Amino acid sequence: MSFEIFGRRIPRQSILGLLGDETSGISAALGSLAGADPELILIDYALDARGPLAQLRAKRDLNVARREGQTVVLASWNTALVGEICDEIWLVENGQVTAQGHPTEVVDQWNRRVLDKWRAEQSGSNPAVSPTMRRGDGRAVVRKVELLDGQQQPVLAWKSGEEALIRVSIEFASQVAEPVIGMLIRTRVGLDVYGTNTELERIRIGPHAAGDRIRVMFRFACDLCPGDYTLTVASHDPDGTWHEWLEDAVAFAVGDVRYTAGVANLRAKASWALY
Repeated sequence: MSFEIFGRRIPRQSILGLLGDETSGISAALGSLAGADPELILIDYALDARGPLAQLRAKRDLNVARREGQTVVLASWNTALVGEICDEIWLVENGQVTAQGHPTEVVDQWNRRVLDKWRAEQSGSNPAVSPTMRRGDGRAVVRKVELLDGQQQPVLAWKSGEEALIRVSIEFASQVAEPVIGMLIRTRVGLDVYGTNTELERIRIGPHAAGDRIRVMFRFACDLCPGDYTLTVASHDPDGTWHEWLEDAVAFAVGDVRYTAGVANLRAKASWALY
Protein backbone atom coordinates (compact mmCIF):
# COMPACT_ATOMS: atom_id res chain seq x y z
CA MET A 1 0.00 0.00 0.00
CA SER A 2 1.36 3.44 -0.93
CA PHE A 3 0.85 6.70 0.92
CA GLU A 4 0.99 10.31 -0.15
CA ILE A 5 1.72 13.53 1.65
CA PHE A 6 1.64 16.99 0.05
CA GLY A 7 0.55 15.29 -3.17
CA ARG A 8 3.69 13.14 -3.42
CA ARG A 9 4.26 9.49 -2.77
CA ILE A 10 6.17 8.64 0.38
CA PRO A 11 9.15 6.40 -0.47
CA ARG A 12 8.56 2.99 1.14
CA GLN A 13 10.95 1.32 3.56
CA SER A 14 12.90 4.52 4.08
CA ILE A 15 13.18 7.45 6.45
CA LEU A 16 11.75 10.62 4.94
CA GLY A 17 12.63 13.92 6.62
CA LEU A 18 10.38 16.99 6.50
CA LEU A 19 11.74 20.50 7.03
CA GLY A 20 9.55 23.58 7.23
CA ASP A 21 8.59 26.49 9.44
CA GLU A 22 5.44 26.97 11.51
CA THR A 23 3.37 27.83 8.41
CA SER A 24 4.44 24.76 6.43
CA GLY A 25 1.41 22.62 7.30
CA ILE A 26 3.59 19.64 8.18
CA SER A 27 1.84 18.80 11.46
CA ALA A 28 -1.62 18.87 9.85
CA ALA A 29 -0.43 16.64 7.02
CA LEU A 30 1.04 14.11 9.44
CA GLY A 31 -2.18 14.18 11.43
CA SER A 32 -4.14 13.19 8.34
CA LEU A 33 -2.02 10.04 8.05
CA ALA A 34 -2.19 9.04 11.71
CA GLY A 35 -3.24 5.40 12.08
CA ALA A 36 -3.19 4.74 8.33
CA ASP A 37 -0.91 1.71 8.59
CA PRO A 38 1.05 0.11 11.44
CA GLU A 39 4.10 -0.01 9.16
CA LEU A 40 4.01 3.77 8.72
CA ILE A 41 5.78 5.57 11.60
CA LEU A 42 5.01 9.29 11.93
CA ILE A 43 7.13 11.50 14.16
CA ASP A 44 5.83 15.04 14.53
CA TYR A 45 8.76 17.02 16.06
CA ALA A 46 8.69 14.63 19.03
CA LEU A 47 12.48 14.20 19.04
CA ASP A 48 13.35 17.91 19.05
CA ALA A 49 12.70 18.35 22.76
CA ARG A 50 14.41 15.15 23.84
CA GLY A 51 17.93 14.87 25.17
CA PRO A 52 20.97 13.52 23.31
CA LEU A 53 20.73 10.02 24.79
CA ALA A 54 17.06 9.73 23.83
CA GLN A 55 17.89 10.90 20.31
CA LEU A 56 20.65 8.30 19.98
CA ARG A 57 18.21 5.60 21.05
CA ALA A 58 15.61 6.90 18.60
CA LYS A 59 18.13 6.85 15.73
CA ARG A 60 18.95 3.25 16.55
CA ASP A 61 15.28 2.24 16.71
CA LEU A 62 14.40 4.03 13.48
CA ASN A 63 17.26 2.37 11.62
CA VAL A 64 16.03 -1.00 12.86
CA ALA A 65 12.48 -0.17 11.75
CA ARG A 66 13.68 0.75 8.26
CA ARG A 67 15.64 -2.50 7.92
CA GLU A 68 12.53 -4.41 8.95
CA GLY A 69 10.52 -2.85 6.13
CA GLN A 70 8.77 0.00 7.91
CA THR A 71 8.47 3.52 6.54
CA VAL A 72 9.28 6.56 8.69
CA VAL A 73 8.24 10.17 8.16
CA LEU A 74 10.21 12.42 10.49
CA ALA A 75 9.43 16.10 11.00
CA SER A 76 12.16 17.92 12.87
CA TRP A 77 14.07 21.19 13.10
CA ASN A 78 17.18 19.32 14.20
CA THR A 79 19.07 19.51 10.91
CA ALA A 80 21.96 17.42 12.25
CA LEU A 81 19.54 14.62 13.12
CA VAL A 82 17.57 14.60 9.86
CA GLY A 83 20.73 15.09 7.82
CA GLU A 84 22.29 12.01 9.37
CA ILE A 85 19.39 9.58 9.56
CA CYS A 86 17.12 10.38 6.60
CA ASP A 87 17.35 8.83 3.15
CA GLU A 88 15.63 11.84 1.60
CA ILE A 89 14.41 15.22 2.82
CA TRP A 90 11.56 17.38 1.59
CA LEU A 91 11.46 21.12 2.16
CA VAL A 92 7.86 22.23 2.72
CA GLU A 93 6.58 25.80 2.47
CA ASN A 94 2.91 26.75 2.85
CA GLY A 95 1.76 23.22 2.16
CA GLN A 96 3.92 22.73 -0.92
CA VAL A 97 7.11 20.74 -1.39
CA THR A 98 9.58 23.27 -2.79
CA ALA A 99 12.68 21.06 -2.72
CA GLN A 100 13.43 17.38 -2.27
CA GLY A 101 16.52 15.29 -2.54
CA HIS A 102 19.71 14.29 -0.78
CA PRO A 103 19.75 15.33 2.90
CA THR A 104 22.90 17.45 2.61
CA GLU A 105 21.58 19.46 -0.34
CA VAL A 106 18.14 20.10 1.14
CA VAL A 107 19.49 20.94 4.60
CA ASP A 108 21.75 23.51 2.93
CA GLN A 109 18.75 25.03 1.15
CA TRP A 110 16.79 25.11 4.40
CA ASN A 111 19.66 26.80 6.26
CA ARG A 112 20.00 29.42 3.53
CA ARG A 113 16.28 30.20 3.62
CA VAL A 114 16.24 30.44 7.41
CA LEU A 115 19.25 32.76 7.31
CA ASP A 116 17.70 34.92 4.59
CA LYS A 117 14.46 35.28 6.58
CA TRP A 118 16.36 35.98 9.78
CA ARG A 119 18.53 38.55 8.04
CA ALA A 120 15.47 40.24 6.51
CA GLU A 121 13.95 40.57 9.98
CA GLN A 122 17.07 42.41 11.14
CA SER A 123 16.69 45.13 8.51
CA GLY A 124 15.10 48.53 8.88
CA SER A 125 16.32 49.47 12.35
CA ASN A 126 19.49 49.83 14.37
CA PRO A 127 20.36 48.38 17.76
CA ALA A 128 19.94 50.74 20.71
CA VAL A 129 23.03 52.60 21.88
CA SER A 130 23.45 51.49 25.50
CA PRO A 131 27.12 51.50 26.46
CA THR A 132 28.28 49.63 29.53
CA MET A 133 30.57 52.59 30.27
CA ARG A 134 30.75 56.15 28.97
CA ARG A 135 33.78 58.34 29.67
CA GLY A 136 35.77 61.28 28.28
CA ASP A 137 36.33 65.00 28.73
CA GLY A 138 33.25 65.99 26.72
CA ARG A 139 34.97 67.90 23.90
CA ALA A 140 33.10 65.67 21.45
CA VAL A 141 29.94 63.60 21.78
CA VAL A 142 28.96 60.44 19.89
CA ARG A 143 25.44 61.27 18.73
CA LYS A 144 24.68 58.11 16.76
CA VAL A 145 26.06 54.67 15.95
CA GLU A 146 24.57 52.91 12.92
CA LEU A 147 25.06 49.42 11.54
CA LEU A 148 24.36 49.31 7.79
CA ASP A 149 24.39 46.79 4.97
CA GLY A 150 26.04 47.28 1.58
CA GLN A 151 23.10 49.40 0.41
CA GLN A 152 23.44 51.58 3.53
CA GLN A 153 20.22 50.26 5.00
CA PRO A 154 20.09 49.93 8.81
CA VAL A 155 20.41 46.42 10.22
CA LEU A 156 20.53 44.67 13.57
CA ALA A 157 22.77 41.88 12.26
CA TRP A 158 24.89 40.85 9.32
CA LYS A 159 25.34 37.65 7.36
CA SER A 160 28.85 36.28 7.51
CA GLY A 161 30.75 37.52 4.46
CA GLU A 162 28.45 40.36 3.46
CA GLU A 163 29.59 43.96 3.14
CA ALA A 164 29.18 45.75 6.46
CA LEU A 165 29.25 49.45 7.30
CA ILE A 166 29.54 51.23 10.62
CA ARG A 167 28.62 54.92 10.65
CA VAL A 168 29.50 57.04 13.67
CA SER A 169 28.04 60.56 14.05
CA ILE A 170 30.08 62.99 16.14
CA GLU A 171 29.28 66.50 17.41
CA PHE A 172 32.09 68.66 18.77
CA ALA A 173 31.44 70.65 21.92
CA SER A 174 34.68 72.62 21.69
CA GLN A 175 37.68 73.11 19.45
CA VAL A 176 39.54 69.86 18.63
CA ALA A 177 42.67 70.08 16.53
CA GLU A 178 43.15 66.48 15.47
CA PRO A 179 40.19 64.26 16.35
CA VAL A 180 40.56 60.51 15.88
CA ILE A 181 37.44 58.37 15.52
CA GLY A 182 37.75 54.66 16.22
CA MET A 183 35.80 51.46 16.53
CA LEU A 184 36.45 48.09 18.19
CA ILE A 185 34.54 44.82 17.72
CA ARG A 186 34.52 42.33 20.58
CA THR A 187 32.97 38.93 21.17
CA ARG A 188 30.18 38.49 23.69
CA VAL A 189 32.77 37.46 26.33
CA GLY A 190 34.99 40.48 25.69
CA LEU A 191 37.67 39.16 23.33
CA ASP A 192 38.99 41.89 21.00
CA VAL A 193 38.25 40.85 17.41
CA TYR A 194 39.13 43.86 15.29
CA GLY A 195 39.66 47.55 15.77
CA THR A 196 40.76 50.51 13.71
CA ASN A 197 40.51 54.29 13.65
CA THR A 198 40.85 57.20 11.28
CA GLU A 199 44.50 57.77 12.25
CA LEU A 200 45.43 54.17 11.43
CA GLU A 201 43.52 54.48 8.16
CA ARG A 202 45.48 57.71 7.46
CA ILE A 203 42.41 59.92 7.27
CA ARG A 204 42.79 63.41 8.68
CA ILE A 205 39.43 64.78 9.83
CA GLY A 206 40.36 67.92 11.82
CA PRO A 207 40.48 70.56 13.01
CA HIS A 208 36.89 71.11 14.13
CA ALA A 209 35.21 73.87 16.10
CA ALA A 210 32.41 73.73 18.64
CA GLY A 211 29.12 72.85 16.93
CA ASP A 212 30.69 70.99 13.99
CA ARG A 213 29.08 67.66 13.17
CA ILE A 214 30.72 64.87 11.17
CA ARG A 215 30.01 61.29 10.16
CA VAL A 216 32.74 58.68 9.88
CA MET A 217 32.13 55.48 7.92
CA PHE A 218 34.00 52.21 8.37
CA ARG A 219 33.42 49.66 5.59
CA PHE A 220 34.57 46.02 5.67
CA ALA A 221 33.70 42.46 4.72
CA CYS A 222 31.97 40.87 7.71
CA ASP A 223 34.11 37.73 7.69
CA LEU A 224 33.13 36.78 11.22
CA CYS A 225 31.89 33.45 12.46
CA PRO A 226 28.24 33.33 13.53
CA GLY A 227 27.74 34.63 17.03
CA ASP A 228 27.07 37.67 19.19
CA TYR A 229 29.36 40.70 19.24
CA THR A 230 29.60 44.23 20.65
CA LEU A 231 30.88 47.43 19.11
CA THR A 232 32.85 50.08 21.04
CA VAL A 233 33.27 53.53 19.46
CA ALA A 234 35.27 56.57 20.53
CA SER A 235 36.48 60.03 19.67
CA HIS A 236 39.91 60.95 21.05
CA ASP A 237 43.12 62.90 20.52
CA PRO A 238 46.13 61.29 18.79
CA ASP A 239 47.72 60.80 22.22
CA GLY A 240 44.71 58.76 23.34
CA THR A 241 42.93 61.40 25.46
CA TRP A 242 39.25 60.56 25.18
CA HIS A 243 36.63 63.08 24.14
CA GLU A 244 34.02 60.34 24.44
CA TRP A 245 34.42 56.58 24.75
CA LEU A 246 31.34 54.34 24.50
CA GLU A 247 32.25 50.91 25.80
CA ASP A 248 30.19 48.16 24.13
CA ALA A 249 27.96 50.86 22.65
CA VAL A 250 25.79 48.46 20.63
CA ALA A 251 25.33 44.71 20.42
CA PHE A 252 24.87 42.89 17.14
CA ALA A 253 24.83 39.37 15.73
CA VAL A 254 26.34 37.57 12.76
CA GLY A 255 24.62 34.61 11.11
CA ASP A 256 25.69 31.98 8.63
CA VAL A 257 24.21 28.94 6.88
CA ARG A 258 26.35 26.58 8.93
CA TYR A 259 28.16 26.39 12.23
CA THR A 260 31.76 27.63 12.17
CA ALA A 261 33.95 27.57 15.27
CA GLY A 262 35.94 30.56 16.42
CA VAL A 263 35.76 34.23 15.46
CA ALA A 264 37.36 34.74 12.02
CA ASN A 265 35.55 33.03 9.17
CA LEU A 266 38.50 32.07 6.95
CA ARG A 267 36.32 29.98 4.58
CA ALA A 268 38.88 27.20 4.29
CA LYS A 269 38.49 24.55 1.60
CA ALA A 270 39.31 20.94 2.47
CA SER A 271 40.77 18.38 0.09
CA TRP A 272 42.45 15.00 0.32
CA ALA A 273 44.69 12.71 -1.68
CA LEU A 274 46.41 9.37 -1.33
CA TYR A 275 50.14 9.42 -0.65
